[in-house]
Amino acid sequence: MKKKSKESSKKWYLVNAEGQVLGRMATRIADILRGKDKPTFEPHADTGAFVVVINAEKIKLTGRKKEQKVYISKSEYQGGQKIVPFRKVMEKKPETVILHAVKGMLPKNKLSSAIIKKLKVYAGCEHPHAAQQPENLNLGVK
Repeated sequence: MKKKSKESSKKWYLVNAEGQVLGRMATRIADILRGKDKPTFEPHADTGAFVVVINAEKIKLTGRKKEQKVYISKSEYQGGQKIVPFRKVMEKKPETVILHAVKGMLPKNKLSSAIIKKLKVYAGCEHPHAAQQPENLNLGVK
């Protein structure tokens, strides 16, 4: 018999991204979303928690990544490759930077699309999830 996970019993965590290094923060968030921090972790089941990330516009990158990092997207047409530098993505939609980093750290299977829906990212410090009473989470990474 298959065990059903209930969304109402899942915990909510609040992560402040201000001053956090992108890759290190994304690794910890991906582990929490999958549930790898719990003793009840099962790789084939969604046992993780919800994560709300605020202040996405204030993340840090180490080294010269601010100048060198690019995001590449391709269409099926010839010449349909778009290369967008990190700086422009941060100006338009800083939430996509964290979403892209965390999604890249999840397994490439059907479960990852359900897991990434539990990640909520906001550019500023305001978020609409106060009713879920998210617990502040200190990732211990700076």
